[in-house]
Amino acid sequence: MINPFKSKKGLGRGLSSLIGDSEKIDDKKKISISSIVRNKYQPRKKFDEVSLDELTNSIRERGIIQPIIVRPSSEKEGKFEIIAGERRWQAAQYAGLHEVPVVVTNVDNLRSLEIAIVENVQRKDLNPIEEAEGYKRLIDEFSYDQDKVSKFIGKSRAHISNCLRLLSLPNEVIDLIIEEKLSQGHAKILVGLENALLLAKKIIAKKLSVRQAESLVRILKSSSNSAPKKKDPNIVSLEDELTDKIGMRVFVKHRRNNSGIISLEYKGSDQLDRLVEIIKQNY
Repeated sequence: MINPFKSKKGLGRGLSSLIGDSEKIDDKKKISISSIVRNKYQPRKKFDEVSLDELTNSIRERGIIQPIIVRPSSEKEGKFEIIAGERRWQAAQYAGLHEVPVVVTNVDNLRSLEIAIVENVQRKDLNPIEEAEGYKRLIDEFSYDQDKVSKFIGKSRAHISNCLRLLSLPNEVIDLIIEEKLSQGHAKILVGLENALLLAKKIIAKKLSVRQAESLVRILKSSSNSAPKKKDPNIVSLEDELTDKIGMRVFVKHRRNNSGIISLEYKGSDQLDRLVEIIKQNY
C-alpha cells in the first residue's frame, strides 16, 4: 500500500513527520462512512466538481488506494473526525461505498490543522485565499508568527507574507480570487489600492496579463501623484492677502507639522531691491 504519510521534497514538514510525532491508534482499518465527520479545521472550502467526479469514478473502479487520516471526535461520541482526505471521503460517498480505509491517530487541534494544511499545500488543492486563511489560523489561534509558518510549511517568508496580504483586499476582490477569475499574481498587485475592485474588473474584462496589469497600476499611480492637490482655502486667502500687501506674488507651503516655506516672486531688479530694503529696515 502507498504510504499515506510520505513527505514530498521542498516542504518544511511532510505528513510522515507530523504523523510520526503523534500516537497512532490503528494503522489500517475500515470504518463506516457514516461514522466520519468533517474536520472543523479543514482549510479547504471549495472542491472542484469536475475533479471530484473523476475521483468518484476512480474510486468506483479501484476503491480508495490512500487511506483517510482521522482522529476520534471530541464532540460526537463514536465518531471520527477527518484530518486529511475529505475529498476522498466525499467521492467515496458518491461512489456508493459503505466503508473506507482509515488511519486513526490521536492529535490535538493544532496538529490537525497543521496536517490539513500540509496535505492540501502538497497537493496544491488550496486556492490562494484558503491557503492564506490556513496560515492566519496558525497565527491567530496557535500563536505562530510568519517565520514559524514559513519554516513549518517550507515556503519563503515572502510567500507567506504575500498570501496573508491578500486577505486585506475588499471582499468582492477576494471572491474573484476564490472563483478563479483573478490569479494570485494579479491580486498581489492590487493590495493596498483604494480602487482595487475597479482595477480587478478591468483586468478581467480586458484579459490583462500580470505584466500588463502592473503597467496599468504604475500608470495610474503616476498620474495620481502628478495630479495637483487642492490647497487649503485658508492658505490661499493668506497668499492673496500678502500678495496685495507686498505687491509681489507670495506662495505659502504649509506642512502638517506646522512648519513650511514662504516664497516671493519678484519681477525685475526694482522689486528685488525694494524687497531687500523692506527686510533690512524691519529686521
